[in-house]
Formats: sequence, structure tokens, C-alpha cells
Amino acid sequence: MMFKRVVCVSAFGLFLFSLTFTFGFLMSQKSCVIFCRCSANVISDTKQNDILEGLKKQDVHVYELHDLCAFSVNEKDVLNAIGKEFQQKILVACYPRAVRNMLLQNGIDFGNFEVLNFKELTANQILSKLETEFGVAQGEARFQTRATKLDVPAWFPVIDKERCTLCGRCARFCLFGVYTFDKKNLNVVNPLACKNRCPACGRTCPASAIIFPRLAENSVLAGDEPGSTQISVDRGNLLMTLNERNSNRRNILRQEVMERAKEERRKALEELKISVRRKE
Repeated sequence: MMFKRVVCVSAFGLFLFSLTFTFGFLMSQKSCVIFCRCSANVISDTKQNDILEGLKKQDVHVYELHDLCAFSVNEKDVLNAIGKEFQQKILVACYPRAVRNMLLQNGIDFGNFEVLNFKELTANQILSKLETEFGVAQGEARFQTRATKLDVPAWFPVIDKERCTLCGRCARFCLFGVYTFDKKNLNVVNPLACKNRCPACGRTCPASAIIFPRLAENSVLAGDEPGSTQISVDRGNLLMTLNERNSNRRNILRQEVMERAKEERRKALEELKISVRRKE
């Protein structure tokens, strides 16, 4: 009987030691929280403000970024510096699949990090997870707000390389030079050229590998984990849309040529006027 009590006490003591050690280890790491102040309105301003007010009361470094998509394209050095400075990085942003692939796509070396999805979690749930899962105590945050003037369109594609089958359908479907494709590599080379309200390349992807993080919906296309249900594609409408897009492509090219010709003619006319004035 005494032996069983000793074993129970020892087991409980070991549990407490393990819990204390784990919590202490989390606290000993230099930690930061990166909050994406999303300008694409994927969550409401009220929810963003609630999360932000809660983060200000946490004993941790907090970076409020306006916003993460823009920084991943235009301020890579800032993100890489944060990645090197902190051992524990918690991103409060949208879907983890979207965030991880976006950082990877843009060459951001963050090492190990976690994402708390503010599309699915409430402000209170996020703050609770910071305490229970990451050892962040209440206190006063070392708070920084950073912004970039880059205007990122709402339609901003990210490739999930693990799911991509290199079929090239998205690159062929896109009118605006967002992708490059050579049968061995598919890359987003000009994400800012993507046109708003045109997620067609993502909807036609058979592997659900195209993500639009700034899409204000809770879906695989916005970065949710793909399940058994694929994004539906009406093949009849798709064929009609493809034909329409090919026609649009030709019209756009013709329009671009005409605009360039008009500009060249305008410049030539100005030069002619200057030449005439000099002769007078």
C-alpha cells in the first residue's frame, strides 16, 4: 500500500516537474507575436481591434503589421530580421496553410513558427492559446506598429507547392502574367498584377493548390485545408470562359498596342512642335 502511494506521489511529482519545465522553457525563449492588420477585410475591424487590445496586455513583443501580405512582398528584410531575433514566433493571421506557403513563396526564412487563425478563432480564444500553449503571461506588451505603403490587391495568389501537380492550367488561364511555367516549375513572379475578383485560376486548379489569402471567405481557395470536397468547376462554363478569355487576351493586346502607338504619336508631335518653335 505504501509502495503504491510512493509511486503515485512520484508520478504526480514527475508530471508537475515536466509541466513546470515545459512552461519554463517556453517562458525562457525570446518570443514575439506578429499580428496581421489585414487591409483586405477578411475579418471585421471590430474583431481586429478586440484582438489588438488583448495583445497589448500580454507580456511579449508584439508587431502589428499593415499587412503581412504586403510585407512578404515589399519588406522581406523586416520579416527576416524578426525571424532571426526571436526563437518563438506566433503569427495571428489567416489560415496557416496560406501563411506558410506565402512566406515560403516570397523567400521569408522564419524557421519554426505557429499560426493562430483569426478567421476561425475568437479574440478570447487567441489570447487563451497564447497563455496555455505558448506560455505568454499577462503584462504590458513591447508594442510596435509597422506599415508599408504597398497596395496589395485583394486577389493575391499563393502556390501550395506540396499539392501542385505542375499541370500548368493556372498559368495558361491567367491573362496578366502573374505566373511562369516551364513544365518543371510553376512560380508566381508578379503577384501584384493579379486582378481583383478574378480567382479563376484557383477555381480551375484540380489539386486545390492555388490559394488567395486575401479572399474574404472560409474556403480551401482562401487557404483552408483541402478535404474530400474539391472546388467545383462547371466544365461547360469553363470552356465558354476560356474562349472568352482568349478573346479578351487578344483585345487587351490590341488595346495595349494602340495605347502605345498613341503615346508614341503624342511624343512625336511634342518633339515636332519643339522643333518648329526653335526654327521660328
